[in-house]
Amino acid sequence: MKNNMNNTNNEKQDTMAAIGIGAMIVFIALILVAAVAAAVIIQTAEKLQQNAQSTGDDTTDEMSGKIQVLNVFVNDADSYVVYFRLAAGSDDVSNTDMLWQISCDDGAGNYEYIADDFASATIEALDGTGAVTTVEAGTAYRTTMDATDADPDDCGPDHLFSNNLRATLYLHVVGGGTTYDVLKVNDDSIGATVV
Repeated sequence: MKNNMNNTNNEKQDTMAAIGIGAMIVFIALILVAAVAAAVIIQTAEKLQQNAQSTGDDTTDEMSGKIQVLNVFVNDADSYVVYFRLAAGSDDVSNTDMLWQISCDDGAGNYEYIADDFASATIEALDGTGAVTTVEAGTAYRTTMDATDADPDDCGPDHLFSNNLRATLYLHVVGGGTTYDVLKVNDDSIGATVV
């Protein structure tokens, strides 16, 4: 009888070990599944963070890298004087990275278009610095835009006034935003305000 009891105890101990090994295998499998799930969640969170950062940077560039028109005046029959500054928070911008375009009707229903960069004319800081090639935020500037070219295209003050037309003015910053304004010349005399 003693021998029988020992065999029974050994069988019970063997059964208990088999259950423990099975539980350990299930436990390890759960840890592996949790690790894979955690890796997927972390990777997704990192990708979302990168997308959010990229979108934020693009939005900041678009909104802060923008020209604000302070006023526009008639310079002569063919050109305008534009007073402007950079939007708050903008980085410094080179005159070659600032572009303008003016489009209008020729009075007969045809489209006219003139464009250039700010490097083609002198940009003067109104704080007394004088002519500059790099525009900084917080300072007001003025420049002249010649609204006629060698083609018959003409969106100058004299053309707009004599034909009772409006022109659209776009100011672009390369890698930044765009400003849109409508030019209406009610008086083509030098120094008159363009609405």
